[in-house]
Amino acid sequence: MEYPTMHPKTPDLSVYNLKDVKAHYQLPPEELQRITVEKGLGKETSDGTLAINTGKFTGRSPQDRFLVEDDYTKDRVWWGKTNKGISPENFDYLQSQIEQYLSGKEIFVRDGYVCADPKYKMNVRTITEYPWSNMFIYNMFLRPTEEELENFQEEWLVLCAPGYSCPEPDKYGLRQGNFSILNFTKKIALVGGSAYTGEMKKGIFSALNMILPVDKNVLPMHCSANVGEAGDTALFFGLSGTGKTTLSADPDRRLIGDDEHGWTAEDSIFNFEGGCYAKVIDLTEEKEPDIYRAIKPGAILENVIFKDNGEVDYMDSTITQNTRVSYPIYHIDNIQTPSYAENPTNIFFLTCDAFGVLPPISKLTPSQAAYHFISGYTAKVAGTEAGITEPVPSFSACFGEPFMPLHPTKYAEMLSKKMKDAGVNVWLVNTGWTGGSYGVGTRMKLKYTRAMIQAVLNGDLGLYNYDDYHIHSVFGVAQPRSCPGVPKEVLSPRTTWNDDQAYYTTAFKLANSFRENFKKFEEFASEEIRRGGPQRYSF
Repeated sequence: MEYPTMHPKTPDLSVYNLKDVKAHYQLPPEELQRITVEKGLGKETSDGTLAINTGKFTGRSPQDRFLVEDDYTKDRVWWGKTNKGISPENFDYLQSQIEQYLSGKEIFVRDGYVCADPKYKMNVRTITEYPWSNMFIYNMFLRPTEEELENFQEEWLVLCAPGYSCPEPDKYGLRQGNFSILNFTKKIALVGGSAYTGEMKKGIFSALNMILPVDKNVLPMHCSANVGEAGDTALFFGLSGTGKTTLSADPDRRLIGDDEHGWTAEDSIFNFEGGCYAKVIDLTEEKEPDIYRAIKPGAILENVIFKDNGEVDYMDSTITQNTRVSYPIYHIDNIQTPSYAENPTNIFFLTCDAFGVLPPISKLTPSQAAYHFISGYTAKVAGTEAGITEPVPSFSACFGEPFMPLHPTKYAEMLSKKMKDAGVNVWLVNTGWTGGSYGVGTRMKLKYTRAMIQAVLNGDLGLYNYDDYHIHSVFGVAQPRSCPGVPKEVLSPRTTWNDDQAYYTTAFKLANSFRENFKKFEEFASEEIRRGGPQRYSF
């Protein structure tokens, strides 16, 4: 096997205590794919796209994510189930073990950066054990020019060693052998024992979720974003399965990014990343044309199953439901370049309400927007997890709780202020069930949801008028009475049920779930935010 000669800008890795390594620096994706295939670490699909298997971990392992507890973090972090602490001493030990593990090996080094706005650019150097992990970083982080590499100085370092598992986890503050740890003082992210590429991406996202609001007065957001020809920006928040990627991909609007963005004090939105990391389970060209067409050489498919002819069977979840693809953003035709734009005009909170009681679209007041942002509601349906036989409410604060080091109210207060200052319209969009709960009703038609989004973007629903809206009697949100392209009866969830008693019983059940979930935030939330939740209790 022949490899390219050493890149002239290959950094001195001895400063990281990496000894006797064979380092490949800034290899192009074609070379990384070739090496991956030749080493038997992946194979190519019928069209030449790289497919790999991430092994034991096919998703993030949130229980094995830690933040080093030190002077920078101890009084800032929202410690608990989401943000678990680890001592600086245990981090230093694990770092030294990864350095020893990688020493003497063939490794792959990549310099890149995150945050497309030049004012907030953060250089990241990533050192990986596997070539395809390095290719993932090429896809997902922003790619510097040769000139930018001349005097590259990293601000953060990522060390990724899937093959290292701590043999004595209890002794060093771990739950088991794998781990993902952030050290904000040393500015190092460690990933050990897991080959799931999302651990690297979400590690840096979590770092930005601390650094940007604390040090830069920038609100970090787990959302997609696009911009229209008139320069009007829209943000789409939503948990997995709510339609975030689908609805932000609009042939008439340019994609800024599909997952992680910042909102600056200078009234602009910028993408953190240089690529997309999308689910591909049940993928079809008809449902997700942009993602489907982006899967070509240069992309990386994770944990998919092949047909006999070498094509991917996107319907097959034998390995995992969380099959994924990463690709550079330039695989999408209609993108914003560079990937930032002005203040948003509209913000959409997407939820898949399997109880079927939330309106398909409703307008939120600033206090309601802050409340629903903190709540981050969607619902799990039967079959998504073992033991789930009926809809179950699911809440993830700020629509991204696993990646938020600060208390959710900190982000919500920033969002609320920015929305007020910018005069942004905020909408709650239910892409879930109508006419009854899951098992009785039906999923909201995508064409109706698209029509509602389009009506907002066109300005047809932008002005608030009491004659045009109905205030929901349980949730207090303003639901429009009419919308172009949508039957009037669809806009009223109560009407679609044809059973008022059953509807209100279910609506109150969900409202009480909201209140129960919000109890853990009440101590830190302002009175204004608390007023944004459901006001009526069940009878």
